[in-house]
Amino acid sequence: MAKTERTADGSTVPFLGTGWGFPPTFTFGGAELVTTTGVEDIHQSLQILLATRLGERAMSEDYGCNLDEIVFEEVDQRLINRVTAMVNDAILYHEPRIELLDLQVSQDAKQAELLLIRLSYRVPETNSRFNMVYPFFLTEATEVQF
Repeated sequence: MAKTERTADGSTVPFLGTGWGFPPTFTFGGAELVTTTGVEDIHQSLQILLATRLGERAMSEDYGCNLDEIVFEEVDQRLINRVTAMVNDAILYHEPRIELLDLQVSQDAKQAELLLIRLSYRVPETNSRFNMVYPFFLTEATEVQF
């Protein structure tokens, strides 16, 4: 039986978890940390997963996606296949709350240094489908002028 939580109106909904908001922020006055719950927590967890390097988390060295290792590489089918496998594996091992329906990685038509990682996923607990596009820049601040 799936875990549920009671809402303010007394109804029950599937319990999908609660986590820190991303990026971490505090309520007005700094008294409390802003948290997210449910589907929004899953969406933010996916963003964190894709942005985290392997070894970056002290107690979970295998958590993350390690996209930073492809910075400055030439975009070709080999790289797209590699990124697809990296993202698929990271989600498979670290986000059990979703079922990945589709994963596409493509180079942006207007910005050659931008990879678009498109996810389509379902949350089985709610039978809801969602889409997400994660932009990943292969070059960082190469046009900076001082």
